[in-house]
Amino acid sequence: MRIAIAAALLGLALCCGFAASSAAAAPRPHVVFLLADDLGWRDVGYHGSKIKTPNIDRLAMAGVRLEQFYVQPLCSPTRAALLTGRYPLRYGLQCGVVRPWAQYGLPLDERTLPQALKAAGYATAIVGKWHIGHVSREYLPTRRGFDLQYGHYNGMLDYFTHIRDGGHDWHRNDKANYDKGYTTDLIADEAVRIIAKHDAKKPLFLYVPFNAPHTPLQVPETWLKPYAGMQNKQRQIYAGMVSCLDDAIGRIVAATGKHLPAEKTLIVFCSDNGGVPRLGSNGKLRAGKGTLYEGGVRVPAVMVWKGTLPPGKIVNEPLHLVDVYPTLVKLGGGTLRRTGFQPVRGKQPKPLDGYDLWPTITEGKPRPSATIVHNVTPFHAAIRFGDWKLIHNGQVGANTTTTSKKVRRAKWELFNIKDDPSETSDRSKDGLPEFDRLKQQIAKLRREMAKPNIPPNRQPREFRVPKVWGETD
Repeated sequence: MRIAIAAALLGLALCCGFAASSAAAAPRPHVVFLLADDLGWRDVGYHGSKIKTPNIDRLAMAGVRLEQFYVQPLCSPTRAALLTGRYPLRYGLQCGVVRPWAQYGLPLDERTLPQALKAAGYATAIVGKWHIGHVSREYLPTRRGFDLQYGHYNGMLDYFTHIRDGGHDWHRNDKANYDKGYTTDLIADEAVRIIAKHDAKKPLFLYVPFNAPHTPLQVPETWLKPYAGMQNKQRQIYAGMVSCLDDAIGRIVAATGKHLPAEKTLIVFCSDNGGVPRLGSNGKLRAGKGTLYEGGVRVPAVMVWKGTLPPGKIVNEPLHLVDVYPTLVKLGGGTLRRTGFQPVRGKQPKPLDGYDLWPTITEGKPRPSATIVHNVTPFHAAIRFGDWKLIHNGQVGANTTTTSKKVRRAKWELFNIKDDPSETSDRSKDGLPEFDRLKQQIAKLRREMAKPNIPPNRQPREFRVPKVWGETD
């Protein structure tokens, strides 16, 4: 099995030539989007990790590495940004994650990526973690553009029992499912099945958001053996979870090589936020998950498309996850034309924050906008323009998964990310014009942003956990 996986991955790198023109002229590709959960910047072998990730490393060799690729600092906001092409501040998901007891989710008037691709003729499937709302059936994946669904709605479920806070959280096509097994393996099994059964004549969008290596720290014993020398037990389990994740990714990529034409298949891999420093590693990047420093929002990212994207290429242009939506919709032959504020089949109802990143990846062009919004809430914010990044109350969120606490004393920090990627030299007191410019932009976004939904951190006493999550009506 390992030899077959390695052969399939290495085959991705054997290209006869690369398309000189925009990939928009190429056939609509199958898209397999692989999303890790809480994987740190330096938790992959190609960034120097001691954790073994041979399959992810082969993807990096076979495709294009996006070395300044940004996401949101937490799970739910990142997933929402990917599926809408819009920053979470636009629809109230900018503060924290969607808790199991939250009475909201991704607003129903947001057009999702699977809806846009489905309108363009794609088959769509999600296998893994949803985490953007299950308060009623209208918020579930099969109501939001996915033909097929398999996996769970919440974060932090038990990897073996699939229980979260006493409620069952494993589903197939948004109905309770009781398959037994370790979630990372089950997700890989299902993704492989979907790929194997799919008619390659119809373009496929397969979204595979893993829950690994997010806590709870659980992994089959066999994955601990390579890290027996680690004295830190938590770090050992985490390393085993990453290796298991890597193996799952290898199996999925091998299946695409066997059942889908490599010249017509785009594979994307990234993490949903930075790693938790006590478990993973963000290398030279400052801080980690939950913060707006580079360690919280810059993640490993790779794109592979045989014959279209050259192996081993490195792109250093700053890009954001919101850019994936318009990129995939354009590659898939869909429309991004706005038609007002009412959802219309095949049309884009609301303005996007993302930009088509294909010219940047294939032709080396700069991103159309030099501005990237890491996040804006009433309590903290960070925005980047070119090489400069301004952070307001960057310490908020460092020790909690909800950014909803007012700080007594405001703290502003300005960094030149090109010269100082580790954010060690604060330039906010140097009288630079970038400070005032970015501060004004943050103030403007705060005036424009939607009111944030902020659920209580702890389960309310009056909330009754359902027997099966998502079955509430």
